[in-house]
Amino acid sequence: MTQQSQPEGELAIRTLAMPADANPSGDIFGGWVLSQMDLAGGITAGRRARGRVATVAIDAMTFHRPVYVGDVLCVYAQVARIGRTSIGIDLEAWVLRGRQGDRVMVTEGRFVFVAIDDRGRPRPVPALEEEGVET
Repeated sequence: MTQQSQPEGELAIRTLAMPADANPSGDIFGGWVLSQMDLAGGITAGRRARGRVATVAIDAMTFHRPVYVGDVLCVYAQVARIGRTSIGIDLEAWVLRGRQGDRVMVTEGRFVFVAIDDRGRPRPVPALEEEGVET
């Protein structure tokens, strides 16, 4: 994907990269960034599914730039695809350097979630007109 100057989607989560999340070189672990993206995607998918969801796949993940201690990580999400029981969410992670400086895209990916019932079994994703759901 081509680097853009503005995030696409809605802000789903914002957090501060802390020293405990860094490797010995001072960069934030990619796994920490991935977990923040998973949280943001789960929030967005759960809202669209009107209930519990589970992550079932990461279709794509690209790390463009490092995240540093002190960066504010902002994850933007948008529904990319809706299947019978699954929801694909496109995610972009951007940082504000030094807590308020330049905004830079650092990571992007597509996560897939499945709507599940109380027993953890797949259930249909409600149609928009059925539930009056906002995306």
